[in-house]
Amino acid sequence: MKKINLLIILIIVLSFIFAGYAYTHIQETSVASHWDSNGNVNGYMPKFIGLFLLPLIALAVYLLFLLLPKIDPLKKNIQKFRRHYDGFILVIIVFFVYVFTLSILFNLGYDIKIDKMLFPAIGLLFIYLGFIMKKLKRNWFIGIRTPWTLSNDKVWEKTHNLGSILFVISGLIIISGLFFNRHLIWLVLIPILISVTILVVYSYIVFKQTENNKLEKKR
Repeated sequence: MKKINLLIILIIVLSFIFAGYAYTHIQETSVASHWDSNGNVNGYMPKFIGLFLLPLIALAVYLLFLLLPKIDPLKKNIQKFRRHYDGFILVIIVFFVYVFTLSILFNLGYDIKIDKMLFPAIGLLFIYLGFIMKKLKRNWFIGIRTPWTLSNDKVWEKTHNLGSILFVISGLIIISGLFFNRHLIWLVLIPILISVTILVVYSYIVFKQTENNKLEKKR
């Protein structure tokens, strides 16, 4: 087994251990499980579900990502960026466990500012995705999957080159939200929505240009 998989399994196991520790130390029958954009609690769950849900999700996500390369019709392409694929799994699991840890510490009584600590992590996640986006090859499960990127390697490559830039910029904007508390949620949603819209439209335009070039060559 690869070292990175052992590391992921260790992180997930530790999250279950931490959940068990919290279960024995939290006296309430329910725990805070959801916060608004200002960091105020606005949702609760029964204690067992609230404490063990995210570790279970992390485990399920890990198992799913192990399965995807085996069922992807373009599985050979995934092998071309397998190192980045495995790194992507690790980062996603770390992100889940980070969110889980913040939640547990809050419920244990620590003065955790969920919004202040969560949004920078989201920004760093987008920056990381931006950096690896150029490495992704055409596949059915990871990347900017539109009908046009999935139909053509050239469209995939050009769209992901642009996506790399947009995701890094989005991540930096999200992190900057720490200085604009009242507008923090909008500094997350707006860059993401704009980036996704641009990339969908751009992939269509590149696809049409590619198809037109093919027709001209045949004439």
